[in-house]
Amino acid sequence: MENLTVYHGPIGKEEGERRLGQDGRDGCYLVRDSDSVPGVFCLCVLCKGYVYTYRLHKDEAGSWAAETTPGVPKRYFRHIKNLIAAFQKRGQGIAMPLLYPVTAQRRAQTHAEEQQQQTPGNGLSSNHSPYLQRLATPVAQEPKNRGKKEVAQAFG
Repeated sequence: MENLTVYHGPIGKEEGERRLGQDGRDGCYLVRDSDSVPGVFCLCVLCKGYVYTYRLHKDEAGSWAAETTPGVPKRYFRHIKNLIAAFQKRGQGIAMPLLYPVTAQRRAQTHAEEQQQQTPGNGLSSNHSPYLQRLATPVAQEPKNRGKKEVAQAFG
């Protein structure tokens, strides 16, 4: 597999759908290994709450193609990145253009950040601002009127 940032490896159908659902934008996409066909990859794109999956396979000449809507001529590409670039346009035989890449690197970074921020107790790490820590306290303990200066300092 090419060095693609959208390639997530053998994550399975359910995990692929979960990752696209986390992004939540129509047109977000990723590439993963096929669960059912060894050596085949899946291009998955989110459209109106559904994940559409298109198999990507390599022919004998080494070119890549995607299984698209019946009746749409099959196109071959030397590299998967070129296939992805072509499918960023409308009318290519998929549910919607590929608009927002869900990268494996971003996913790993987000997961690591989530793990760092979780601590026992109130669930906030010590590197959070005082404003966020105040939000974790019961409402009755919060000051009723916060001045603009205090809010600006909390976000500054």
